[in-house]
Amino acid sequence: MNIVIAGAAETDELGKLPHMSTAQLHLQAARNALADAGMTKDDIDGVATVGVPGPIQIAHALGIAPAWLDGTGVGGSSFLFHVRHAAAAIRAGMCTTVLITHGESGRSRVGAPRPALGPDSLIGQFELPYGVLGPPTMFTLTALRYMKETGLTHEQLAEVAVAQRRWAHRNPRAMYQDMITVEDVLASRMVAYPFHLLECCLVTDGGGALIVTTEERARRSPVHLLGSGESAESPIISQMEDFTTSAAFRRSGEAAFAEAGISHDDVDHLMIYDAFAHVPIYGLEDLGFVKRGEAGPFIAEGHTSPGGRLPLNTNGGGLSYTHTGMYGMFAIQESVRQLRGEAAAQVPDAEVSVVLGNGGMFASAATLVLAGHRP
Repeated sequence: MNIVIAGAAETDELGKLPHMSTAQLHLQAARNALADAGMTKDDIDGVATVGVPGPIQIAHALGIAPAWLDGTGVGGSSFLFHVRHAAAAIRAGMCTTVLITHGESGRSRVGAPRPALGPDSLIGQFELPYGVLGPPTMFTLTALRYMKETGLTHEQLAEVAVAQRRWAHRNPRAMYQDMITVEDVLASRMVAYPFHLLECCLVTDGGGALIVTTEERARRSPVHLLGSGESAESPIISQMEDFTTSAAFRRSGEAAFAEAGISHDDVDHLMIYDAFAHVPIYGLEDLGFVKRGEAGPFIAEGHTSPGGRLPLNTNGGGLSYTHTGMYGMFAIQESVRQLRGEAAAQVPDAEVSVVLGNGGMFASAATLVLAGHRP
């Protein structure tokens, strides 16, 4: 049974949208994805999403009576998990067509839930007392250790933001499109050492949705799911086995590549969740595209930029395109556009795309191998 993404769309706008609640973002994205797939709500019998509103509320608002629901919430990688779980459910006969939605008022906070962080939480007990709270202070721990052990320079770290801005410059929907230099990145204000502002993800409003079904049920331009993998490591960053590599990245990538039966040479396009500038560096190494310590120079040499041999984060990524708080949905959207030949910064002859999602601070990961045509 061949599983495909039969519909994919984002909200009409991304960025600062104070006139739209979280629920409205979900529903607009869902309607756009249904239109993209040439389907109606009556074709859907499975619903997956994360956060508030959850899958029950989304199904009710759209008038869907689901046979299958998934509310898996493991951070920004959740939507990659949903694609994998939807494929398994469809193959098992639990449902036929799954709608996956995302909506997040990450910037305007309209209808957004308040984060819960009590003193009895793991972070509250073991990290907060030392001043570690929130992504900038958590991710610095890994970045600084990586820089110390591999020799990654501040200039090479800045090159990640520069490379992705080259792609965003070609994308009219990107929040930041002006070209930047390494000097610009290093001159932007320090947020938390070693991260400058331009090395940190955006904070935006927006949403997206996907429709996963079988090849036989798809009505237009299906993108094939060749393989997937999922994993997790530690819910708190201080308990990672090694600050310089993600075990969840490695395990999910190995599983996805094995299921798809592909090698690294088969990959034409790559999307790696980029909450901060060092995450694509980890992704390149943990997926096996380059060896340990080589990803920084690899990006600095232009291999991931337009015209490079491994196009990476071609929408501009979370650093320049958009980042609502859970970015994984937008990484999948860009892979679908590339494989359909519809991307703003189109990669010539893109046939196989790999998407790597990060959840929390290297807490969870999922990998998808997508293709424009079934081999």
